[in-house]
Parts: sequence; structure tokens; C-alpha cells
Amino acid sequence: MARDVDEIERRGFVILEGFFDAEDLAAMRAALRPHLRAEHLGRNDFEGHLTERVYSLVARAPIFADLVEHPRILALCDAFLAPNYLLTASQAINIHPGETPQTLHTDDGFYPLPRPRKAVSLSTIYAVDPFTTENGATQVVPGSHRWPDGTVTDLLARVDFGTVPRDARQPHPPQALPPDVAAQLFDVVMDAGSVIVFLGTLVHRGGANRSGAARLALSNQYCEPWARQQENYTLSIPKETARTLSPRVQALLGYSVHPPFMGHALGLHPRRMLD
Repeated sequence: MARDVDEIERRGFVILEGFFDAEDLAAMRAALRPHLRAEHLGRNDFEGHLTERVYSLVARAPIFADLVEHPRILALCDAFLAPNYLLTASQAINIHPGETPQTLHTDDGFYPLPRPRKAVSLSTIYAVDPFTTENGATQVVPGSHRWPDGTVTDLLARVDFGTVPRDARQPHPPQALPPDVAAQLFDVVMDAGSVIVFLGTLVHRGGANRSGAARLALSNQYCEPWARQQENYTLSIPKETARTLSPRVQALLGYSVHPPFMGHALGLHPRRMLD
């Protein structure tokens, strides 16, 4: 645990090998199979016109809910986030052959706070398929979590979230990167069952898939208890499903109160709304 925290503080990330086994991987693939049909590809070049995403993954099957509250991951959240932190994003990401590199970005870049600063979020990416340099392995810039505003602003300005009409969607040629940034890119090559944990301030991107097969991964992100979540779980997850989740996962979704009263519903604890 101490080594993991030290790695994240020093480089902005840590890779945990062999996080889950072949049986877990098979169960995850089986649970995702009905949702992965190449029918819902990205709406813009950032999401990826050849990339599928399954949102609110935490509620898709019990194995994904278990993953969200895995003790080793929550221990890292405890080290970097304030008590009562929340789950801000939970998704599967399936990068198909021909996908181009994602634009470099940071996961907590939409919180307009001056850098360098403490991260507002902590991200995880789990390899369901092996990550290779050919199939779209995540790429990170070690140490970029310490970069100041001036260095990061230009990179984030390149990100385009505009929706593209379905009949006009196609991968764009990758943008040229500043030579000093390109020289620092690190391919997160790891076996299936491994995970990278990184700070929301770390510059990174999904890589290009130049292989002949899709590359499947899972990503859960956690944020400070005062920060707005990316996914609105109280709307995307039906109450009858939320009732089946553990109290810890319910709290991570937002059925919780950050003292003294952030998150209340009509003056009551929001978990009472599930009754």
C-alpha cells in the first residue's frame, strides 16, 4: 500500500499487476456481451468514433459493483481523497481496430481550479484484454500531475466534445503533439487482469488501435465529496436496482451525506428515498 501511494505521488500513477484472475475476466466478458454490439459508438473524436462505451457499469452486474468497492482500490481513494468521496464515472471502454489516438487530457480538467494542485479525482483503468502498443494501450505522461496551468492549458484546448452527425463520423488523423510532450508518452502495457490507478491531474489518452481485434477495458473514477459527479446515477440507475447494491456502493453513487448536509433530499438522508 505504501509503495502504491508513493508511486502515485511520484509519477502520478501506479500499475497493479494481476488484480483479478481468469475466472473474473470471463465473468466480466459474459456480463458485457449483451451490451457490446458496435451499435453505440462515440459521438465525437474524443469519445472515439470506433469506440464503444457502456455507462453506469456499476449497476450492470454484481461483479462490477464488487469492483467499485474493492478494498485495495478504496484504500488508495482513502489516501488521496477526503472522506465520503463519490463514484464519478463507471464505464466499459471497447476500442475497435482502426481507432485513432484520443486527445490528451486530464480526468478532472473540467474542475476550473488552478494548477499545480491536489487532484480532485482518482481514476482506474482495468485491462480485460491485454494492453499492447498495437491495440490501444492507455498512454500517460509521467509526472504531468505536477505541471502548472500554462503547460496543460494548450493540451486541454485541443479537446473537442462537439457532437458529430452519425453519417459523418470517422476517425480523424491524430493531432501533432508538442515534441517535448510526445517524447514523454509512456505506453501502459499490461496483462489482462491488471489495473492502472492514476490521479485526475495526470495527462493521458487512449492509444490508437492498429491491431485486428478490439481492446476491452473497464474504468471507474472517484471524486471528492464536494465535486459534481460526471454520471448522474440517481437517474441512470433505477431505484429497484440501487436497492440491491451494498450500502457502501449506494454511498459512492450519491446516496450519502457529506457533513454537515451536502447531498440531503428534502432535509433527509438520501438513502431513505430508496425505502
